[in-house]
Amino acid sequence: MSFRPLHLGTVGTALIALGSFGAGATRNRGGVLHAIGLDFFAYGHGAGLANTMLWAGIILLIAAWVLLGKQVLSASETAWRQVRSCLTAWVLPLVVAAPILSRDVYSYLMQGAMLRDGFDPYTQGAAINPGPMLLEVSHDWRNTTTPYGPLHLWIGEGITRIVGDNITAGVLLYKVLSILGFAAIAWSVPRIARALGAEPGLALWIGVANPVMILHLVGGMHNESMMVGLVSLGLVCAVNHRYAGAIALIAVAVALKATAAFALPFVVWMALWHYTTKEASLARRAGVFTLIATLGAALTIAVVAAITWVSRSSWGWLAEISGNSKVINPLALPSLLAGVVTDFLLLFDGSLTFNVPLGFLRTASMVVMGLGLVAAWWFFRSSAVQAMRGIAVAYCVAFLFNSVTLPWYYASLISLVAVTPVPRWVLPWATGLSIVVTLSFAGSGNHQLYNLPWMLCSTLVAWALTTWLYRPEEKSSKTPSPALAA
Repeated sequence: MSFRPLHLGTVGTALIALGSFGAGATRNRGGVLHAIGLDFFAYGHGAGLANTMLWAGIILLIAAWVLLGKQVLSASETAWRQVRSCLTAWVLPLVVAAPILSRDVYSYLMQGAMLRDGFDPYTQGAAINPGPMLLEVSHDWRNTTTPYGPLHLWIGEGITRIVGDNITAGVLLYKVLSILGFAAIAWSVPRIARALGAEPGLALWIGVANPVMILHLVGGMHNESMMVGLVSLGLVCAVNHRYAGAIALIAVAVALKATAAFALPFVVWMALWHYTTKEASLARRAGVFTLIATLGAALTIAVVAAITWVSRSSWGWLAEISGNSKVINPLALPSLLAGVVTDFLLLFDGSLTFNVPLGFLRTASMVVMGLGLVAAWWFFRSSAVQAMRGIAVAYCVAFLFNSVTLPWYYASLISLVAVTPVPRWVLPWATGLSIVVTLSFAGSGNHQLYNLPWMLCSTLVAWALTTWLYRPEEKSSKTPSPALAA
């Protein structure tokens, strides 16, 4: 029984890897299938077979994750080792998989090639630099600029200088980087949990072995893998009172993607309570806080500036942080509300367009997000444990109220769900929502979030699995996990 999740999940990811070449984010020109004469696997009956394999693999991976969770929740002291073994086995088949669930890796290569060829991805779209890489970039992004930081462009430039226009080789190098980032998360999460009094096995299971994490960070090769990996390493430094290292690592992550910055203000609280106490005078606490915040800000700016200078990039990414507003899906609250409001207002004004309420709601939502981030920073200030919870809350606020949200954005939040002791109600919600999100995206990257029958079935599956997983055992000789304390 103890090995069933490992075997089940490994078979699942092996099927995903095989199916990815015909049902994933397949190439428009060339690619592995073309090179070995199996192009038929990407269309017609071949694509149908590939999609069947991929979806069967996703279902098996979810089942394996839930079974593993049942064992973790039994509070075995060796749970984290079992999770680590399963996680390793599940990820290995995806090493050779084609990109799945998104075409973003092709955009990463294109943006790196633009910097290599003398173009500015912060002011020019990919279409300015025609070539084989452009053919693989989604049509939605061929005329848009990039919101990512200078480190992202520097990495892309380095890869494209190595591989030239060989897209397959470039994808393989990005796969290596995504696995390194994922490994950093897997190494860091149980160490953070142990330092803060939480259960390492539970934190690793819900925060890293989670299908959303595996499929989108390793399978999708998003730069969130490297960004969250760097932030996680920084937080390991923070819980071990190495605050300069923590801020430096998170600053490097900021140079990759700006959302890493949400963690920095909370590191200031951690440092404050290490160097002073609540019994200290207000003047002393204010002085120490000011010193830490000033030095932290200076170090962050210095690190980002150094990377910007070395990469020969620019500060243009600061103007692009808000990202592109083309993406519409209900993972972002403004889009969800705009859909409901528009349908209602059309009863009174048939000429109303979706973009009218969407524009208003996105503006209002950004204001709420700003207030929510400040509130999270202030209310979760009393200890290192509270500060870590505050980081998770801040990410939740940011992604919920952001104008555009995609499933891999939540990697920053998911990785921190159980690194502190959490109330009982948090884990079922985190588990159920993870299952729903996992089932909501096809291998090609198209989502089913507006397909009501599909989403209803996905929700029912998530409810059934979550209910079974967290159903109290009638008899148990185990001691309840301290991480589940209310």
